[in-house]
Amino acid sequence: MKDLHINITLQKNDFTIEIGDTIPLSGLTAIFGPSGAGKTTLLRLIAGFERGTGEMRFGDEVWQKGRHFTPPHRRRVATVFQQPRLFDHLDVAGNLAYAARRAGQMGTVAGMVERFDLTPLLARRPATLSGGEAQRVALARALLTAPRLVLMDEPVTALDQARRNDILPYIESLRDEASIPILYVSHSLTEVARLATQVLTLAGGRVTGLGPAGALLPGLAASPGNPGEEPGSLITARVVGLTDDGLCELRFPGGTILTPGRVGPDGAEVRLVIRARDVLIARDRPEGLSALNILPATVTSVTPVGAASADLGLDCGGTALSARITRRSVAALDLSPGASCHAILKSVALARDALPSR
Repeated sequence: MKDLHINITLQKNDFTIEIGDTIPLSGLTAIFGPSGAGKTTLLRLIAGFERGTGEMRFGDEVWQKGRHFTPPHRRRVATVFQQPRLFDHLDVAGNLAYAARRAGQMGTVAGMVERFDLTPLLARRPATLSGGEAQRVALARALLTAPRLVLMDEPVTALDQARRNDILPYIESLRDEASIPILYVSHSLTEVARLATQVLTLAGGRVTGLGPAGALLPGLAASPGNPGEEPGSLITARVVGLTDDGLCELRFPGGTILTPGRVGPDGAEVRLVIRARDVLIARDRPEGLSALNILPATVTSVTPVGAASADLGLDCGGTALSARITRRSVAALDLSPGASCHAILKSVALARDALPSR
């Protein structure tokens, strides 16, 4: 495993990015932050498309220091953009062959075609591909350059949800099987929860957090200001199995959660991203509801949000959970820190956001 050491400052128009950190390169590192935080600029600095002042090292290899600057084509870094940048005048086979020839990797083309299920697409031009198909070709082409590091700049943002669901398993496979570190820019907490092994957070051009995904994600999920998402919670649970009526049983320290349909193999850990608005509160355990997931909890905090709402912090067996309800409900239920209650989770929301952890 190599580290990427960055001590770079870049002034661009009225924005300054100032990075002074060492990033351990292993698995998939999600770069997460609000719009304008510097996520794409950081990738461009790493790729060599931007040149700030300072020093950058990839392992023991110096990419920038003083007057020395390693150009992009010598860094062996592959970049996958939000919009696939394929050659329109070449068919898919030609796009793959172009990348493979430049890297002396022609012998790996067939395997890459198989890995990304591209055989039916080889004779087609980029203009005839769907967004998901084009992005699969872009991923395959990136790997055919024999990169030592892959940069992905919101590669599924331009796709609809169905196409995102199609492409994410290929990114998971790349993360798990290719042994090539990935830096992945995203503003989607659910994406990060599914893919990341570690998380780097940015705000205002500076690193605000760096560590294992399991350690950083719960705090990001609970933050009212987390970018691109409303506040929520992240629960790590273990798949027990399917019930007789087709529900997937998940266990975590706060209890049992049921979701429609399997979200992972028996024994697997999964991450559940639960939106605060998908949590209802009752003081006593309710009866006669269609909701399946009713968890005993203790209120840990009540934070006003706007004129009419409040965010509740809850403790479910040592696991933090967030709920957003009206201030009127807070008063009617007499909710304050220390109060016992029950959190009612909507199964549909859990099924939509259940994501495999690594």
